[in-house]
Amino acid sequence: MASDQLFIDFILDQLTPAGPVHAKKMFGEYGLYWDDKIFALVCDNRLYVKPTAAGRAYLQDALTEGAPFPGAKPYFLIEEELDDHRWLQQLVRLTVAELPAPKPKKPKRK
Repeated sequence: MASDQLFIDFILDQLTPAGPVHAKKMFGEYGLYWDDKIFALVCDNRLYVKPTAAGRAYLQDALTEGAPFPGAKPYFLIEEELDDHRWLQQLVRLTVAELPAPKPKKPKRK
């Protein structure tokens, strides 16, 4: 089951006040970006945030891990806290701060 646009819109509404967040469709699902950094995936209407040490410390007892698709590394699965926009925004800020900058894209050949 692919994620629907209503769920993506809800997640973006929850996160947009935190910073420059946007979604890109990828293989029938979505990647969530802060500027050019991908920090989460939305698969089957479930939010998976990239694991970081700061995110793990922040989640503590709320930590649940899951694979967004078969064969993927575990991500933090966020379910119960989706309605708490402040909590979610803080998790995203901590995660993005710890993620490395994206590698520069190579120029296309002419």
